[in-house]
Amino acid sequence: MVNERAFLHSTFAIHHSTFVILFKPLSMSTFHAPNVVLPEASPEDLRIGRLLGRGVVDPRATRAVLVGFPSDEGVRRNGGRPGAAQAPDAIRQMLYRMTPDARTHDAFVEVVERTVDLGNLSPAGTMEEHQARLGEVVGPYLPQGVVPIVLGGGHETTYGHFLGYVHDACPVAILNWDAHADVRPLKDGQGHSGSPFRQALEHPTGLCTGYMVAGLLPHSTARAHLDFLQGHMGRYFWHEDVTPGLINVLYAQDADAMLVSFDLDAVDQQAAPGVSAPAVAGLNPALWFKAAYEAGRCPRVSSVDIVEYNPALDVDGRTARLAALTVWHFLRGLAERQA
Repeated sequence: MVNERAFLHSTFAIHHSTFVILFKPLSMSTFHAPNVVLPEASPEDLRIGRLLGRGVVDPRATRAVLVGFPSDEGVRRNGGRPGAAQAPDAIRQMLYRMTPDARTHDAFVEVVERTVDLGNLSPAGTMEEHQARLGEVVGPYLPQGVVPIVLGGGHETTYGHFLGYVHDACPVAILNWDAHADVRPLKDGQGHSGSPFRQALEHPTGLCTGYMVAGLLPHSTARAHLDFLQGHMGRYFWHEDVTPGLINVLYAQDADAMLVSFDLDAVDQQAAPGVSAPAVAGLNPALWFKAAYEAGRCPRVSSVDIVEYNPALDVDGRTARLAALTVWHFLRGLAERQA
């Protein structure tokens, strides 16, 4: 019998070796293979884990790459509950079991077959070095039109994700679906899970051309953070402002490139108990999935991340399913994307 974990590692290694030719990312030691088990194979019941990357013979055919960022040091620094470092593989385990969308089967399968899982980014000393490495991984894919899908990690993930645009010298607007603005000041000169968008807005390159956050909860938002946004090209929308119409408007912004961050603590804790800071009266999953789907459809969205899932705090795998379905709906939208 084939050892499924060995098979997955072999598949990962082959795809990564292929990408060295075209995109010249960091060495193989930069990544380690996901510790997940592939689902059973059946031609009548296809699963995403068996389809990923299957159609990438020529790397120029790649549509998207999955990158795991197993970090929760930023959560620790921000006084949150650690555990998000275990999230990338827990999200994968759920995602890999899911089936393609039967309503748009062929297009969905084609996108998944052209999506390569690069594995998890190996630790690199300090959190800042780890973030810089993530930027070096993400950056080379952006000018190729390949969409990075980053599986966090705490919300410090997004600052490393943003550094990919710095690496490529690419201006980018940021849209964050979140219950918190995450523009807190640094602590002792160090970033954390509550500061990524302040760091992006204040980056000396000026490459963050604007920041929008949608889903804010008034009991989780300081007035000082709103004042900071108003002084730094920021726009914000409260939980009750989020409607299907607003979601469409936010993706219609005039931007050459858009980085979208999905912080799972924006979703009501009934659906997302396993996060660093659960939300009472957060967004309902239907709106959340629409936001993910429209991100996939929007040609301006050049990369996304899913952050703040904490497997140690999950109940019945609810948040794992929510996180995996966020990726699933994004892929569904990507299958319908038109340039």
